[in-house]
Amino acid sequence: MLPRRLWPVIGADPVPSLLAADEPAARWVTLRRVLGRPEDDADVRKARREVLADPGVQDLLERIPDWEAADKVGGHDSPRYAPNLLHLLADMGVRPGDDDRFDDLLDAFARHEDGGRFACFTQWRQMPQPVWCTLPCDMHIIADIMARCGRAGQASVRRSLRRILDDFTETTQGPGWKCIPDPVVKFRGPGRVGDVCPLVTLEALRLFARLIEQPAGVTAAGADGLRHVTPAVRTVLGVWRDRGAHRPYMFGHGRSFKTVKWPTTWYSVALVLDAVGRYPQVWSAASPVATEEDRRSVAELAASLIAYNVALDGSVTPQSCYKGFERFSFGQKRRPSPFAAARLFAILKPFEELAGEIAAVDVAALASSRGGSGTARPPRVPGRP
Repeated sequence: MLPRRLWPVIGADPVPSLLAADEPAARWVTLRRVLGRPEDDADVRKARREVLADPGVQDLLERIPDWEAADKVGGHDSPRYAPNLLHLLADMGVRPGDDDRFDDLLDAFARHEDGGRFACFTQWRQMPQPVWCTLPCDMHIIADIMARCGRAGQASVRRSLRRILDDFTETTQGPGWKCIPDPVVKFRGPGRVGDVCPLVTLEALRLFARLIEQPAGVTAAGADGLRHVTPAVRTVLGVWRDRGAHRPYMFGHGRSFKTVKWPTTWYSVALVLDAVGRYPQVWSAASPVATEEDRRSVAELAASLIAYNVALDGSVTPQSCYKGFERFSFGQKRRPSPFAAARLFAILKPFEELAGEIAAVDVAALASSRGGSGTARPPRVPGRP
């Protein structure tokens, strides 16, 4: 069952309805990520078999693009962007060895690494021909999916991990990662040169947290390197706290930040909590180095995630969706999505000890990036006005 202390915060125990859902991926996420059942559990194995047989999952596998075709790359915020697509499939329970197309794409990522930088083939504006180039938002998310798929010990990934650690630096907001100009076209992402990039910082934090779970990952990054990046967690929480006075360009904290867009691909409250939840040493009362302000920030973020996305009956009806996913429950805005609910509850699970503090947050009083109340419009409960 979902940890008891979170029930009153969410409003209901959603687990029984999620386990009864006709969506295999929702059942797998609930069993594996919410309830924490082991991979060899009979129900987990059954759910994963049903995931792989699901027509929707097969459709996503058919969408895996040719990584070496410039017109197939897509933007970093797009579900069409190949690393985002693989992360979505992995969130559903797909893993290496399940489909050749999945593994072939991982191989293609590895072929286009140079000096620790994973590159993508694309065409910038005003350029006559596509080129292989890279920004941290390419390198970090590709390294993340490679590590997630058990390739942390691969030579290309090891070089990338060292590069990412070398790029860790002091920013205007604190230790983290900035946008770095592409070495080929000299293009750098928008925003102030000295500002932290919240997106690539969160991607890196999620990456290094995954490595702790893998012997090859710890060897590749080094135990000291993994500890080295932890201060960046406080930086991203500081970006949230300082949102009214200083906002990194393109990374606001209003309704679009708090309302999850499905499938999740960009900077949002869900991505922040997904990364921060992997570092309890920063916010847990059991940690001697945790601070009250960081606990408060995490509680505010979790309360916002619930207030803007979860109905009083524990269901999650997507309020914002990318086009092209209408056949999936998370691609429709007219009915609850079991998969979306399971994913959000999996993200919330690490914060069980903060349930009382989350419940005490007055979400309506939280300012947005530009000031104002940032008042949540509670998701409508089906059957209620």
